[in-house]
Amino acid sequence: MTRQIITVATTGAFPTKEHNPNIPLTPKEIAADVHECWQAGAGIAHLHMRDAEGRGTMDKDRFAETVALIRERCDIVLNLTTSGDLNATDETRMAHLIALEPELASYDCGSMNWMHTTLFINHPSFLEALGRTMGAHGVRPEIEVFDAGMFYNAQHYMKKGVIPSPGYFQFVLGAAGGIAATVENLVFLKGLLPADAKWSAFGIGAAHLPILYATIALGGNVRVGMEDNVFYAKGRLAKSNAEFVERAARLIREAGNAVATPAEVREILDLRR
Repeated sequence: MTRQIITVATTGAFPTKEHNPNIPLTPKEIAADVHECWQAGAGIAHLHMRDAEGRGTMDKDRFAETVALIRERCDIVLNLTTSGDLNATDETRMAHLIALEPELASYDCGSMNWMHTTLFINHPSFLEALGRTMGAHGVRPEIEVFDAGMFYNAQHYMKKGVIPSPGYFQFVLGAAGGIAATVENLVFLKGLLPADAKWSAFGIGAAHLPILYATIALGGNVRVGMEDNVFYAKGRLAKSNAEFVERAARLIREAGNAVATPAEVREILDLRR
């Protein structure tokens, strides 16, 4: 039976309580939310931090507090962002990885126009330093791909030995400035992968469900959560991130597959220290 991983992206850097009052923002809120999602079937939690004003931050102390609170509750695999603040320095984007050595962290494999308003910069020198820092601290890169060029960037860094091959890819569809969230584009991106690569995908906003359905059908892993979409259905705000996880788990089982536990996630993604 195919085991499919559910990643929950609880918070992100941009949605606020004004978008959805149920989004978790503080370390205590995020930890409680992650625990509920673990109970519902999430095997990975992708974490962003917010400062006291609710803005995205790469403050390593916020990460440390949140990780400690989660570890008191459950064994979910933790995936820490490296891009939670567009104004962060290269050093602050890596400091929490050095301090906490999570099992996974995001590796955004290229630069792009962001939301048609600003730039999301991942300079080649930063990507090389990030990959080598991850390797030195036992952190597996989750290679985030916002368009096809980022896949080929990843291939370059694999050939150089900066990040491991064949890789674990997260296809991000529907970000303004990146590839559109269509099933055709998802199939195209999947077709680029080496046969032994692991992959996951999600669609942003209204594209969430079509990409969720298609990813499950194609045998991939899925990501859900309020970082990407604050609505559970058209016109109805999500009550919790666990609600998204419960739906994903139900769909995976109805497709005849199994929801991967954290222990199985570690085996599937080879997260051995």
